[in-house]
Amino acid sequence: MIFEHATISIASGRETEFESAFTAEGPPLFDRAQGCHGVELRRCIEDPGRYTLIVRWDSVEAHIVGFRESPLFGQWRALVSDYFAAAPVVEHYSVVG
Repeated sequence: MIFEHATISIASGRETEFESAFTAEGPPLFDRAQGCHGVELRRCIEDPGRYTLIVRWDSVEAHIVGFRESPLFGQWRALVSDYFAAAPVVEHYSVVG
């Protein structure tokens, strides 16, 4: 299992809208993605416009090929991209130890 960490910067004053959109429709999109084992969104305390999206995937390929090349990714981007202040920074992590 790997973890996708996406750092997302939201346009100032749009945080509540982003959170509402994500919580209403985001998790079900990820739940339907093959190889996905859950998603959570965390808001930065020091910088309330910055979030970390953490998604558990079977593999990097499940994310990059399976999800990003599916219609679900288009639905995800349509749901949240209007709130972005900049493009998200996405990295993949594995568990150590």
